[in-house]
Amino acid sequence: MIDLNADLGEGFGRWTLTDDEALLSVVTSANVACGFHAGDPATMRRVCELAAERGVRIGAQVSYRDLAGFGRRAMDVPPEELAAEVAYQVGALEVFARAAGSRVAYVKPHGALYNRTVHDAEQAAAVVAGVRLAGGFPVLGLPGSQLLAAVADAELAAVPEAFADRAYTVQGTLVSRREAGAVIHDPDAVVARALAMATTHEVVALTGEKVPVRARSLCLHGDTPGAAELAVRVRDELVRAGVELGAFA
Repeated sequence: MIDLNADLGEGFGRWTLTDDEALLSVVTSANVACGFHAGDPATMRRVCELAAERGVRIGAQVSYRDLAGFGRRAMDVPPEELAAEVAYQVGALEVFARAAGSRVAYVKPHGALYNRTVHDAEQAAAVVAGVRLAGGFPVLGLPGSQLLAAVADAELAAVPEAFADRAYTVQGTLVSRREAGAVIHDPDAVVARALAMATTHEVVALTGEKVPVRARSLCLHGDTPGAAELAVRVRDELVRAGVELGAFA
């Protein structure tokens, strides 16, 4: 069984980026932007309502406070401040999730924060401290990351995640978006990589080597052109290959 997650609610005011309704018909878990990299109260409420209606689990996608940079710019935030900001974002989303008859089920960092916590133990510990302050939730992260190590140390549920549309290094980390080839745009390649990750548990690195990938959740990015159609293809091919789809326990 594998979970399909997507980043949703990535709009602000009159500006929208993700096709939330279409993606919520495909995924089993929704990473909802909590206002720091994207999202606003009305958007958060709407996405929570749509997710609850479709039986999709709601996750808080927390970020550095970087609305102008979409949370993708490197930032240095003191650990205590970062922990408070993570808890703040989770708490805000929980209000709307509860109002929709659901709950926040997990937390996933976004963008620069996600990548920073792969290697930075201090920032990873701060994120986990924020998650615990908010009540304690499962956390999605890259296998082998400092983040998932800190989650395990805190005796929370660590959920390893993979990305079918992102290039990998031979070390099993994501290639920086600043490098050529970091994002996979060919739909056929994305589908093939998703199948490999779910069935043979491996991916081909940007440099050609096969890299083991043990993931419980597969991310389908919602901010790329044709994301909804691609998500349908990935889901259908996984089902055709006998992979059971479902939210992680």
